Amino acid sequence: MDESTNGRASWVTGALDQYEGGLVVYAARLTRDVHAARDVVQEAFLRLCGEDRTRVEPHVKAWLYTVCRRLAIDELRKERHVSSNLGETTIDARAGREADPAGAAETRDEASRALRLLADLPENQREVIDLKFRHGLMYREIADVTGLSAGNVGFLIHTGLKTLRARMAAKARAAGGVQ
Repeated sequence: MDESTNGRASWVTGALDQYEGGLVVYAARLTRDVHAARDVVQEAFLRLCGEDRTRVEPHVKAWLYTVCRRLAIDELRKERHVSSNLGETTIDARAGREADPAGAAETRDEASRALRLLADLPENQREVIDLKFRHGLMYREIADVTGLSAGNVGFLIHTGLKTLRARMAAKARAAGGVQ
């Protein structure tokens, strides 16, 4: 391999290391099938290999999420499995180093409640909140991925979070909790 090929391989490998896990989670949420999600992500990285690095590199994360989203939607269409309810979102289980086991359990319970309530939001709000908080995309990147304006992304995130907060507070009051 020459130096140029090594640099390209290193760039693609770096992107793979950095984004593959998040992309699989995102694609699995869209397809509801982890095997199809892995295929979608693999195809996205194959397409990255064929892209002009100078054109894609400045926004590779948004580019990969956009390609994955389009491929996942294509997969759903191909399988005629399009549904307005994409099911319950799962959260990455990351081992915490909580000193207080009760606090850790409470945090997990709260996150679980939030995810259940998140599943009740409209799909467009769920998707932008997922891209923002789980995948760490910026508003402009989310706009690029979804085809929405950055202002609309901000509005959807604000509205979705406001609704989640209100619903969580109502659930806590109904359960006799204090908030």
